[in-house]
Amino acid sequence: MTFTNKVYDTLKWCAQYLFPAIGALYFALARIWNLPYSEEVVGTVAAIDTFLGVLLGISSANYDGDGELSISKASEEGEEPGGEGSLVLYADPKDLAGRKNIVVKVAD
Repeated sequence: MTFTNKVYDTLKWCAQYLFPAIGALYFALARIWNLPYSEEVVGTVAAIDTFLGVLLGISSANYDGDGELSISKASEEGEEPGGEGSLVLYADPKDLAGRKNIVVKVAD
């Protein structure tokens, strides 16, 4: 399973910021105002957040990236690698233009 970039970024924001903030807010307010089920609510939010983190991890592991970088190996012993290289993009560069980041895998 692999999410689109927009879905992945949205879910990642929820997992990193929204759900932990909701859990902390409810826990704090429940203590101050004696709201019911504080442990149950915070535990549920934490379980949802953990599950979402696992889904994001699976998606990230299955992501092929946006391109591949090949760097030339040293031709003779003692030479430094990386004299020449090539970049292959899997998408049209115009489609990548509006993105903040791209992922490029380094070929073996």
